[in-house]
Amino acid sequence: MEYLNYYSPEEWDALLRFSENQETPFLVVFTEKVRQKFENFRTSFPSSKIYYAVKANPGTPLLELLRDLGSNFDVASIHELDQLLELGVSPDRMSFGNTIKKVRHIREAYEKGVRLFVTDSEADVRHLAEAAPGSRVFFRLLMDAVTSDSDWPLSRKFGCQPRSLTDLVALAAELDLDPYGISFHVGSQQRDIQAWDAAIAKVSSLLTLLAEAGIPLRAINIGGGFPANYLIKNNNLAVYAEEINTYLQNYFGEEMPAIYLEPGRGLVGESGVLVSEVVLIARKAKTDRKRWVYTDTGVFNGLMETLGESIKYPIYTHCAGETGTVILAGPTCDSIDIMYEEYPYQLPISLAIGDRLYWLATGAYTASYSAIEFNGFPPLKTFYL
Repeated sequence: MEYLNYYSPEEWDALLRFSENQETPFLVVFTEKVRQKFENFRTSFPSSKIYYAVKANPGTPLLELLRDLGSNFDVASIHELDQLLELGVSPDRMSFGNTIKKVRHIREAYEKGVRLFVTDSEADVRHLAEAAPGSRVFFRLLMDAVTSDSDWPLSRKFGCQPRSLTDLVALAAELDLDPYGISFHVGSQQRDIQAWDAAIAKVSSLLTLLAEAGIPLRAINIGGGFPANYLIKNNNLAVYAEEINTYLQNYFGEEMPAIYLEPGRGLVGESGVLVSEVVLIARKAKTDRKRWVYTDTGVFNGLMETLGESIKYPIYTHCAGETGTVILAGPTCDSIDIMYEEYPYQLPISLAIGDRLYWLATGAYTASYSAIEFNGFPPLKTFYL
């Protein structure tokens, strides 16, 4: 059965027992899978500093688990920072990784003990010098060409071109910040391992250039991008790690800088199952071969990453028999609330109103993307087993 590619029979039985009397939609996260994935990252990158990207899934049980396992944390807002502080995570285990931040939030983070920030613009460098003096700074490199091969590209919103980056490093040094390293992100759900090779090559050239200019940097943040297994399967983490570690060794050898990584989806993606109910099944015409299947969850209720049909989740149902092509849509009064129309998803002909759909590998960017009260639908409920 499809779910056995992701969850053990024991995990699946536990899910069914737990969810029997739960009102859909809801998300179930298996915390043991997150523990195993974290240990895999630690084994695969033994010399690297792991910073979990909190935005992927900020659930308190996950953060507590990763805290106790020794993870560091990449925060995107002052609110994520405060959540971690309340859980007893010390600020020296955090990086403020968002390049878009208010001056008062920089100051607040600094006053609470954070000393590691990421930047990609002159204005932000000046804000850091003003509100977080002496802090270590990563400079984010634009990777638009590399990220184009990922399922969820990060486009041109983040990072700067190499010439601008070297100017920012010089400015930071002039303003008495601590220019620490270069960061990049090859795009979320990046299946092409070669993307890291191209990125590391660019970073290597920049580090050499900056060292020759008298500003030696000491670290590289290779970001996230590590893929989860959806409908399209990937190499396992060990394969990615072997290649990436080889790239790093080839470019730096004995002069290896400190290596940081920020897994999010690759760490928690496969841990979750989103359970929904079929609300309605319809055809637009008597001769229409495609059924419209409307569920009680959609783009605004946890499945934001189906926009553009970018992330294609495996879907399991207890129904059996012959299958047919469906269009999958959510429950809201918004025409954008269609998950899959172009990709030919197949579901059993016997599927009926009231049946449940199990969206596999939905542990990342589901509950954290769930809109609040759009059309009156509440945020996605999340349970941790």
